[in-house]
Amino acid sequence: MKVGNKIKERRKLLQLTQQELANRCELTKGYISQLESDSVSPSLETLEIILEVLGMNLSDFFKDDNNHKIIFTKEEQYQKQFDNYLQTWLVPTSQEHVMEPICVELHELGETFHDYPHTGEEFGYVIEGEILVIYGDEVLTCKSGESFYFISNKNHYIKNNSDSIAKVIWVSCPPNF
Repeated sequence: MKVGNKIKERRKLLQLTQQELANRCELTKGYISQLESDSVSPSLETLEIILEVLGMNLSDFFKDDNNHKIIFTKEEQYQKQFDNYLQTWLVPTSQEHVMEPICVELHELGETFHDYPHTGEEFGYVIEGEILVIYGDEVLTCKSGESFYFISNKNHYIKNNSDSIAKVIWVSCPPNF
């Protein structure tokens, strides 16, 4: 397998020059240039050092991107009914990724579980109805067509304060639901 082009793409994605990558890996710019043109092959140890600088590991680097699923059907989604809301995992493999999108359907006067502070960020978009976003000591109203976004460093949950269903797309990064 030729690795040079993949290293070059990742380096450019991170906006590093060949010289910057070389310096961080304690290699020469000439070696990085030869590597990216597949004129030389790195040792496993050198490849691991380069990938560490590029924020990757061997497993991620050699993963076949062609098998990456993009479309998920309704049949593939997973649902779980809680006491007063229905939660649908929109991407069944989201625990393996950076973010986790779900759809929450809150019944009348329903609320999600009360989540404790954790690392990450969360985003939500209200598709239908009106909800209360409880974030620490704050209670904020979010209506259909509006969105919310917060760092997950306080207790938080959402609540439907009406007598009709509310639907929310909610994304947690990293996965937390």
